[in-house]
Amino acid sequence: MALEDGRIFNGRAAGANTRRGGEVVFNTSLTGYQEVFTDPSYAGQIVCLTYPHIGNVGTNLDDEEAAKPYIESLVVREFSAMASNWRSIESTQAYLERHDIPVLWDVDTRALVRHIRQVGALRGIVATDGTPATRLVAEALALPSMTGLELASRVSTPKQYGWERGSIELTASPWNESMGEALSGSEGKKFRVVAYDYGIKLNILRLLVDHNCDVVVVPAKTSADDVLELKPDGVFLSNGPGDPEPATYAIESIRQLLGRVPVFGICLGHQLCALALGGRTFKLRFGHHGSNHPVKNLLTEQVEITAQNHGFCVDPDSLPPSDVEITHVNLNDQTNEGLRHRGLPLFSVQYHPEASPGPHDSHYLFRQFTDIMKNWRVSGASRRGQVRA
Repeated sequence: MALEDGRIFNGRAAGANTRRGGEVVFNTSLTGYQEVFTDPSYAGQIVCLTYPHIGNVGTNLDDEEAAKPYIESLVVREFSAMASNWRSIESTQAYLERHDIPVLWDVDTRALVRHIRQVGALRGIVATDGTPATRLVAEALALPSMTGLELASRVSTPKQYGWERGSIELTASPWNESMGEALSGSEGKKFRVVAYDYGIKLNILRLLVDHNCDVVVVPAKTSADDVLELKPDGVFLSNGPGDPEPATYAIESIRQLLGRVPVFGICLGHQLCALALGGRTFKLRFGHHGSNHPVKNLLTEQVEITAQNHGFCVDPDSLPPSDVEITHVNLNDQTNEGLRHRGLPLFSVQYHPEASPGPHDSHYLFRQFTDIMKNWRVSGASRRGQVRA
């Protein structure tokens, strides 16, 4: 692997016999490598996994977070071409080779991570096809920078579709409603939720269904008017890749939805909410990628261990304090992790409450969303009654 600053990392080849480039980032999750591969938020990025043993449990259909993997390349310490797990249907080697993704392994991943932490995220090329390193450095320098790169519309669904499947039950869940999990019984009329796909993960859709939602997924560039024609009880803004600021189409749609329907955003959706409310975003030095990030909920004073995957962040000082309340903060670097509007039904978080992979500490946010939709539905009926009177 060659980085744009000339640093070379040698290793052994696996996966596809090719070369692919992107921004090099590292992920600290201990489990869930297939979910990482298939997270559309990783579009345009080479992922280094810090956990040393990757590939040993193979791949399966249940752990897919999208229809295909979105990482450009994979860099790991130890890569297992063989798989041993009761759920595995294909080895990780065969899976990545089938999707034309190269793997570089037997790499000193600790050295790579330290280098990225010191100098920041860099563009790089992983080559398993024998291309000379000097040529790879030049190719890395020619790659587009992630800053200013709009990727959400590239990974979004091309057409609208409905989603009906809930969570996959492998074992009886130890979680209960106190942790924000959905009730197993019927809760009456379903909430109609329109979910903007900026790179949405499937577990988000599963959890919305678990929380009594009838889900319709729409392309990233769907207008606010087209969304409102679907008569939603709420609008969900998904995660996604790239720089949020060039996604002006999404920012404008969110502005037009403000005060007309409850809105819940995560990750890229959170950044887009901030931009729609007059705030700014900035590029993090090396981003937050992993399933062990501590976040403090300023409303409850509780700490959540969260799953995160983002390279950009909201500048909280850029938001109008008369309209926006900061709700969550990252305890590692004090960056913004959540906000809510003081007068309108809108809230968002920077992290991934659906996890996959990751802890379930933040599932309560889906319950919070349904509670807001329920109150909005009641207040809407009250307003209509006043008009008739």
